[in-house]
Amino acid sequence: MSNVEKTNENLLKCKCKVCPSYEFTCKLMSIPGNLILLVSDKSEKVHAETMFCAFEKSSCIDTEKGCLCGGCEVHKKYGLEKMYFCLADGGK
Repeated sequence: MSNVEKTNENLLKCKCKVCPSYEFTCKLMSIPGNLILLVSDKSEKVHAETMFCAFEKSSCIDTEKGCLCGGCEVHKKYGLEKMYFCLADGGK
């Protein structure tokens, strides 16, 4: 797994929320948890349905429908090379 910091700054830059692989149903189900994440202690949290490069793969996304990782500021900031962090811990 990468060493992406779990910060509000990174969460706000994260492109996962608009990724084509992140379907509407997944987004809808994850809204409460993702809102709580913004105001909670992220360093202790292992899973979140966003910023998969910092947390772990999605428990909802299961199909490659396009990936925005390469154009994400968080991806660039941490020099990540892999994509599809939503489908595999540490990316594919």
